[in-house]
Formats: sequence, structure tokens, C-alpha cells
Amino acid sequence: MLLKFTKMHGAGNDFVVIDGVRQHVYLSTEQLRLLADRHFGVGCDQILLVEKAHDSSADFRYRIFNADGGEVEQCGNGARCFVRFVHEQKLTNKTEIVVETQNGLIRPRLESDGRVTVNMGSPVFDPARLPFIDGLGEVSEPLEVEGRTLTISAISMGNPHAVQVVDDVGAVDLERMGPLIEHHPRFPKRVNAGFMQVMDRKHIRLRVYERGSGETMSCGTGACAAVVAGIRRGLLDSPVTVATHGGTLNIAWEGGTVSMTGPAISVFAGEINL
Repeated sequence: MLLKFTKMHGAGNDFVVIDGVRQHVYLSTEQLRLLADRHFGVGCDQILLVEKAHDSSADFRYRIFNADGGEVEQCGNGARCFVRFVHEQKLTNKTEIVVETQNGLIRPRLESDGRVTVNMGSPVFDPARLPFIDGLGEVSEPLEVEGRTLTISAISMGNPHAVQVVDDVGAVDLERMGPLIEHHPRFPKRVNAGFMQVMDRKHIRLRVYERGSGETMSCGTGACAAVVAGIRRGLLDSPVTVATHGGTLNIAWEGGTVSMTGPAISVFAGEINL
């Protein structure tokens, strides 16, 4: 199968984006892993598949697959790249589109400066919906890891996040701590592990270990979850600038839905024979 694709990134979080509207696409778990492989495939954090909408109120359907081949519910940086992709491919001329995801409808908008704003919906704190076993839905909750009690905020932004506040995000041993939190038994569907350093009430630094992908240069839903956690803890005021390894995102939350603005860049287009 000869597959056309576009390589994109949103603040360094990189994607292989595939047009499933004008070509028939069915990818096995093994083929998804090959596409994501940085040595034997194209290389990416996630694969994004653009499809015709099932919901009559939506313009497109949006599917997201992590580097391990597993399908996930949401990806904020990917949503921005999605908008850039459908515009560049002339699949639409709308500046704001309605996109169907596993977690419901989102409405990303292409701004005049080239950045993209996405209404990411309302954060979810109900432990049963993450799921987070024995969680209480509190602002901060204890999590036992290797005999230590960590303090986390458990939040879903369409996908589950466990956010910690740390003194120095650069000093975190993410390769060790990330998998321990991702696969913690209290998160039966795994979780994204976020580590947030508060610089001041309007700025944070953030690193995220994403389930199924490992540490990424940036994580849009992780940035949203971190800002929501910081505001709920009384540490931050909306809007907040989030500095990641790959660039900056701007997150706003006033208690309703979360708005995220950031870049979406096309790197190259190509074909691969699977």
C-alpha cells in the first residue's frame, strides 16, 4: 500500500497526518508503529487520520494514534495541525471548523497570524471518568509511587492527566518517573504524567510523559491540564503562557471551557510503501 502523508508539528510535538477523505486508509497496529518509528519509518509522536464526519453537525472526523499503535481520545497540538492540514489540502476554506473526536466535538479556529486556537472543552475532575481508582475529585490527591507519596491533580481534557508541581522541571528524572505514573494501577487506562514548574502567576514550564509515546517536545492537552490544575490550586491566573521544549502555548480558563492557542507547522509531504 502506497500511502501519502504530511509531516507536521505543533510546538515540536510531531505528527504524521493522513488524508482519509480522498484515499482509503486502514492501518494495522504494526503499520502504525512502523510509521511512528524514527529509524525505520517516518517518525512521529502520533499519527493523525482525517476522515469524513459521522456526525452530521461536524465537518471532519479526527482520529489519533500514539506511537505504540494505540488509539487515544484527544490531542491538543494535533488538533491545531489538523486545521492547518485541511486548509493546506484544500479540503475546506472555513477558518473555524467543527471536528468530531472520540471525546466529542471540538471547534478549532485558524487565526490571522497563522496560529490556531482550539476550544478544548471543559476539564473533567470526576475520578470515574478518567478513570482514577479511589480518587476523590479533590484539587490535590496523594499517589504512592516507589514508597513516596506524590501530590497530583487528576484531570481529563478528553484524555487523562496526572499533574505535579515541581521546583525544577529540568531536574525531574522523566525516564524513570514517567512510566511509573503512566502505568500506575490506580489509572487502569494509563495516564499522561505532567510536571509543572510555576515561574510566576502567568508563566509555567512544563514537561509531559505521554502514555504510549514517552516524553514529547510539547503536549497540548497536558498544557491545558497543568494550567487548570495550577488555577485550581491558587497558583496561577488565566491566561497562562506555557513554555515547553518545543515552544510556547497560551492557555486560558475562567472556569468553563479551556482555550489553547499555538503554532501548527507543515514540515514536508511524502509517500511511504507499507
